[in-house]
Amino acid sequence: MKPIAYARPTTLEQAVTTVTARPRTVFLAGGTTLVDMLRIGAMEPDNVVDITWLPLGGLEHTPGGGLRIGALAKMSEVAAEPGVRERYPFLSVALWKGASAQLRNMATMGGNLMQKVRCAYFREPGTACNKREPGSGCAALDGIHRGHAILGTSPQCFATHPSDVAIPLVALDVTVTVWGPRGERTIGFDDFFLLPGETPHLEHPIAEDELITRIDVPPLPFARNSHYLKVRDRESYEFALTSAAVAMNVADGTVVDVRIGLGGVATKPWRARTAESLLIGKSATPATFAKAAAAELEAADTSHPMNAFKVRLAQRTMVRALEAVRPQVNPLDGTR
Repeated sequence: MKPIAYARPTTLEQAVTTVTARPRTVFLAGGTTLVDMLRIGAMEPDNVVDITWLPLGGLEHTPGGGLRIGALAKMSEVAAEPGVRERYPFLSVALWKGASAQLRNMATMGGNLMQKVRCAYFREPGTACNKREPGSGCAALDGIHRGHAILGTSPQCFATHPSDVAIPLVALDVTVTVWGPRGERTIGFDDFFLLPGETPHLEHPIAEDELITRIDVPPLPFARNSHYLKVRDRESYEFALTSAAVAMNVADGTVVDVRIGLGGVATKPWRARTAESLLIGKSATPATFAKAAAAELEAADTSHPMNAFKVRLAQRTMVRALEAVRPQVNPLDGTR
């Protein structure tokens, strides 16, 4: 047994002071990832700061139709909120598909963004993992890597980011606000996740004494027409092989605007900007969708034999998701 100090602050200031005063300290929110890491020895902090009593929960609607989500808001709470289901359906669906009911009732929105990868080698302390122990190597390169990433990879790490809800969030251009001893700052969602590069152990651009306070979702009216598609080995409680979160605005058969996030294929929540740029101004047809999807996956790393199938699977996932939000024409009278 490893002794661990435990603290439960009631203010942000107390939480940050506790972390600053003690080295090797981690924050505990819902605990659905951290407790697992402690049990298997993949993380060995000396101190745990329980932030569940901090006033960081709740969800509110902002002027213009946006959302402000507290970092400690539960996944189940956000998924069930009527305004989320109506105006951001792909966000609600991604949360429902992201975990079991028990985990959704415990896991927090901020904790979901900070969760650790599900790579088996990261979670096995007896194997080489540059993310867990920098410079030790990557056992997945010559091991089992069927579920690993094909986008945003590096020779140091190609573990897939596991979050479901992060995929519609990256498509929505949300911002993450963090607070620490140097004050408050806001980080764009795409910048909140770092590519592995030469430093896979650095996953976020925040310091150990900073914590997430809220997630701001900007208004996006056409997000009402959105869809989240998750492809996995089994329907219940499984991580994505590929996933796509799409929202699209179509007028007279032409794509006016579109947002696409990809999951299960990258080392961070992936914004499909290449596909988006190719779709805007084009006809909303399956052939156009297929061309855009192929262009997005041109940069995929197919050097690893077990996960190369994800290229075609990701393309098909994106196309199917786009087809789900494409206005359907009635062949009898031409109405939509």
